[in-house]
Amino acid sequence: MTVIRGLREALVLFVVAVALVAAIVGVWVAVDGGEFEHRLGVACMVVGALIGMTGDLTLSRIETMPARSVFGLAPEREGAGDGRVLTGAGIFLFVGVPLIGLGALLVA
Repeated sequence: MTVIRGLREALVLFVVAVALVAAIVGVWVAVDGGEFEHRLGVACMVVGALIGMTGDLTLSRIETMPARSVFGLAPEREGAGDGRVLTGAGIFLFVGVPLIGLGALLVA
């Protein structure tokens, strides 16, 4: 059951990311002109790379590490029960990589 919830979460994240990217690229094309498919492909690859790198809380944890160490607190850990099933690796594999693949197909 957890696998299905994780895949469903990845599908929702993927669809939302593609919809937002398509809307932003649509505005970009309306303002500047040009080819929609090529720009959509490039934007999907960029967003896929960004989601792959920042899909979990690693960057925010890195930012708070010095302050936590000064106060003698243990490093943060992902806790269960926050409503998310996918980890950072899952978001990279099931959202970031497919976005990059879709972008490569649209650019080619």
